[in-house]
Amino acid sequence: MKKFSIAAVLTAGLALTACEATVTEEGEMPSMDVDVSGDAGNLPEIDVETADVEIGTEEKTIEVPDVDVTMPDEK
Repeated sequence: MKKFSIAAVLTAGLALTACEATVTEEGEMPSMDVDVSGDAGNLPEIDVETADVEIGTEEKTIEVPDVDVTMPDEK
């Protein structure tokens, strides 16, 4: 369970630092009238720059030791 908690914290930290967002235009709340007519308001414009991720494969040969297992005789 402790390993899961550590992995969750590291994943959350990576997700929070993986992109940068910049507000380019402030938003405003819609102005409402008693007659239920009003201005629709304006949503903020945000430019988001995500991290550059390069993914590739590399073929490697790994030497594995030869292991002999001798089982004890059953009585």
